[in-house]
Amino acid sequence: MDTKLGIAVIAGVCIFILLIGILKKKGEILLNFATRAVVCFIAVYFINSFLASRGVEVAVGFNLISLLTLGSLGFSGMAALYGILLLQLL
Repeated sequence: MDTKLGIAVIAGVCIFILLIGILKKKGEILLNFATRAVVCFIAVYFINSFLASRGVEVAVGFNLISLLTLGSLGFSGMAALYGILLLQLL
């Protein structure tokens, strides 16, 4: 177990250093990603509430994968997540 913990710590430090480099050069990319993620998460919350009030059993979850999808793709990612869920209803 100590080896796995050591690998995880080293990987975490490497990712942290890479993020510092990205932030230093490409802060706009991270700000754009965060803005899209926050706006889409708010939209998903309201869409989930609206669909639940109408009795539709479709709700996008709030997790890491949806965060990455919404942050990188924006509203088209949100449409893709709802599209996948609607296909499961068929």
